[in-house]
Amino acid sequence: MTDEFLVLNGGSSSLKFAVFQARDELHLLARGSVSSIGERPRLHVAPTATTPPFDRSLGEQAISIGKAFEAVASYLADRGLLRGVRRVGHRIVHGGREFARATLLDERTLAALRRLEPLAPIHQAINLELVDLANRLLPGAIQVGCFDTAFHARQPELARLYGLPHEMSEQGIVSYGFHGLSYSHVASQLRKRYGVAAGGRTIVAHLGSGASLCAMKAGASHATTMGFSTLDGLVMSTRCGAIDPGVLLHLLQDRKLSSDELADLLYERSGLLGVSGISGNMQTLLASKDPAAVRAVDLFVYRVGREIGSLAAAIGGLDTLVFTAGIGENAPVIRRRICEAAAWLGVAMDDGLNCSGEDLVSATNSRVDVLIIPADEERAVATELLSFERV
Repeated sequence: MTDEFLVLNGGSSSLKFAVFQARDELHLLARGSVSSIGERPRLHVAPTATTPPFDRSLGEQAISIGKAFEAVASYLADRGLLRGVRRVGHRIVHGGREFARATLLDERTLAALRRLEPLAPIHQAINLELVDLANRLLPGAIQVGCFDTAFHARQPELARLYGLPHEMSEQGIVSYGFHGLSYSHVASQLRKRYGVAAGGRTIVAHLGSGASLCAMKAGASHATTMGFSTLDGLVMSTRCGAIDPGVLLHLLQDRKLSSDELADLLYERSGLLGVSGISGNMQTLLASKDPAAVRAVDLFVYRVGREIGSLAAAIGGLDTLVFTAGIGENAPVIRRRICEAAAWLGVAMDDGLNCSGEDLVSATNSRVDVLIIPADEERAVATELLSFERV
């Protein structure tokens, strides 16, 4: 007997989805997304062995995540792709300390996850709204949460601690790390390429609208740039990344920003958008000759290069460097510049391979393998569903 899994991956500007058939392994039946939810949304479905390509405008105005879900549900229902769904897997950004593996989303669990919304305000509420919508659409299916924080849960203690009083750490003020489902997928691909060593000492650059780096040994997380919240680390599309806490005190005490105003500044009006004053979209900035756009791109590359050095120190060197997610997969010039910044670690890129979209793009004289591995959080969720046992 086979089951079918529906996977939902909601973000601030998109809703990705996939349907897998589960036998001994996963078979992809359909994959797509509603993109640009905030302006001129579109439903796009990629071609698979069982579904042809599909692309349709959903209007000129912004839509809610609920409307995006309705469009996805209608598409899947019309093609009979919901009839066999027995499990719905949800990417949930924050699992806190309690949830470190795939978990049944019952009322108790959902209440605990709602309490974590302040730590991931852009994503957590959207993720949990999708759980409610899927429950109504498929009341006979079980809903399972798969957590971005779970991949980092077994990091060394020192990688998770802040220099705060011990009782605060005991209360959960620690580094959690994010993008864990993306990193989990990359680790599985590295094991296919290299075996159990999984590329040895590896740094994975998940560079998208949200961006972070993860240092791995043999496919296990040892350090990452995001911490207690999704604000930490790299400069992102609209998020500031790492910042001196004294700046936050100044904004609160001297500039008299409210907590809501500060959150809006740090999450929505900073990063590439704030530095450039033009856009938070990397492709838009790369196409611009405006000095402010150039400065924003330069800062992005500088911060990635600096953090690669920090993470290489944490794992004692570098054997493999991986690029994934939207910028990591689709911006050859950013990959090249980051590799130039990491040349001191033995990284050398082949420009021809980099521009041609090969998976291995390092030069023959590079001491470090440089790879491009497409992100596939949906498959990572489905893989967890395959082994999930209801407790």
